[in-house]
Amino acid sequence: MTPNTSPTPTLEPDDKVSAWSLIKPYWVSEEWKIAWGLLVTIVAINLTNVWITVKFNTWNGDFYNMLQAKSVKDFPHLMMVWAVLVAALIVLFVYGRYLRQMLGFRWRQWLTTRYLEEWLGHGVFYRIERDRLADNPDQRISDDLQSFATSTLTLTLDFLSTVVTLISFITILWSLAGALTVTLGGMPLVIPGYMVWVAALYALAGSYMTYKLGHPLVAITYQQQKVEADFRFGLIRVRENSEQIAFYDGEQTERASAQNVFQRIRDNWWRVMKYTKRLSFVLSFYGNIATIFPLIVAAPKYFSGAFTLGVLMQIQNAFGTVSDSFSWFINSYGSLVEWRATVNRLREFKRVVHASHLKEATSPATAHGGINLHYVDEDRLTTDGLSLSLPSGAPLSQIRDISIQPGSRWLVRGASGAGKSTLMRALAGLWPFGNGSIDAPVSARMMFIPQQSYMPIGTLKAALAYPSSAETYTDNEYIEALQACHLADYTGRLEESAHWARVLSPGEQQRLAAARVLLHKPDYLFLDEATSALDTDNEARLYHLFIERLPKAAIISVAHRESLAAFHEETLNVERSAEPAAA
Repeated sequence: MTPNTSPTPTLEPDDKVSAWSLIKPYWVSEEWKIAWGLLVTIVAINLTNVWITVKFNTWNGDFYNMLQAKSVKDFPHLMMVWAVLVAALIVLFVYGRYLRQMLGFRWRQWLTTRYLEEWLGHGVFYRIERDRLADNPDQRISDDLQSFATSTLTLTLDFLSTVVTLISFITILWSLAGALTVTLGGMPLVIPGYMVWVAALYALAGSYMTYKLGHPLVAITYQQQKVEADFRFGLIRVRENSEQIAFYDGEQTERASAQNVFQRIRDNWWRVMKYTKRLSFVLSFYGNIATIFPLIVAAPKYFSGAFTLGVLMQIQNAFGTVSDSFSWFINSYGSLVEWRATVNRLREFKRVVHASHLKEATSPATAHGGINLHYVDEDRLTTDGLSLSLPSGAPLSQIRDISIQPGSRWLVRGASGAGKSTLMRALAGLWPFGNGSIDAPVSARMMFIPQQSYMPIGTLKAALAYPSSAETYTDNEYIEALQACHLADYTGRLEESAHWARVLSPGEQQRLAAARVLLHKPDYLFLDEATSALDTDNEARLYHLFIERLPKAAIISVAHRESLAAFHEETLNVERSAEPAAA
């Protein structure tokens, strides 16, 4: 373990994690030229689509006038114009969608890289799980970022296209429909562009009803995303721990647990259905009425001979387009609900990532400074006034001052729950709760081996070399380490990819972790019950290997077996702090 020299992320207060703060970074990043280039191209395609739609409106009027006049000679020309317009729309639709997908994925890729850096940097991923700060960070990085990039781009471009379409067709509708004169109290009242005002009022009424009935869907959709992620995570847990569950004959318990979680999905889905049903009534009524409403409003002037059938069809088409544009909020409400729920989850995750640093600084257990880990230019590891606490601030144990020299052997002993493993976390810089200081050699290579080591899914080489890359060592080095740790049967499987946590027994996993130690050759080796699954002979063999091959390495072991005392020169007893007497 080497000191982390990368800068600590700047903390962001809750009120600064806005939707805009999630959107802006990509567009001013190192990819801004490509991003804006694609965006401008997509906008140009959308504007061209609007222009073609306007041309279609004109064609629509000419076509119906031709039908009314039965002008056969104009028919071929109008069909040719239609074919050209349709061909242009098809090409623009295909490339517009293609470029939108490209931009959406590039944005998602950029976001994913940054969120992974923040989540997996500075131990944030560990603190989030340790302190239960957020649920399902995997879903927020995989699903929510994908949805956020795609939905934001789609909603923004559609809104821009809608505004341009609205401006274009308001002009058409205003000029085609003309003014309407009504008499109020014996006085004539002229309403210029009356069809535009009718379309606006129609859309405004629909938007209000949609918002009133659909607003609760934001919170309900947020909850639905959460419970779906919880259900999926539970099923993954069953898959990852299938053997243990099978040994316990725990199928019924797991089934009941999965059903209980799914019941939360069911209950929330019924709420989604209830509000969606109400909203669907409004949207269906609104959409169906929109097809006949403009004809009803324009019919009196048509029957009076104010305009031709072609103009009436143009008015109907223009009214529908203007009404749809005014109704962007209604038509996009479902997408807006999902987008808002996704934004809320990402805002929460963003706050949690940054607040994980602040949480430790303000925890009751770190109120007086916490445990300070310093990297110093010395060749020994020392502690000074070290005391361990729980995150709540309750005392856990007091550690006497120690000085661990290179080549020394320390055995950490104590009753279960006294804080032995917590001491290992503190020495690794993972546990800030308590007081005192730890000085660690800045240039020393430190390696912490827990009772159950992490086994990445991939080749056996990658599992052995972790956290280094598989190319760090030669095949001969891998083979020699496996043979030394009595894993010779696996020497022919170095290139095999597997889920090694399932393939290897607990004892084999601990021996593989020992092989890692032989490959990495740390200066300080911390073993937390790292040989508990082995018989005494294999355990002794591994300790002999460590002492023989790492003569200058300090070995610090947490263990209960008396047999390990023979391999250690110093003993550190850890005792649970006495609970304070009640007042």
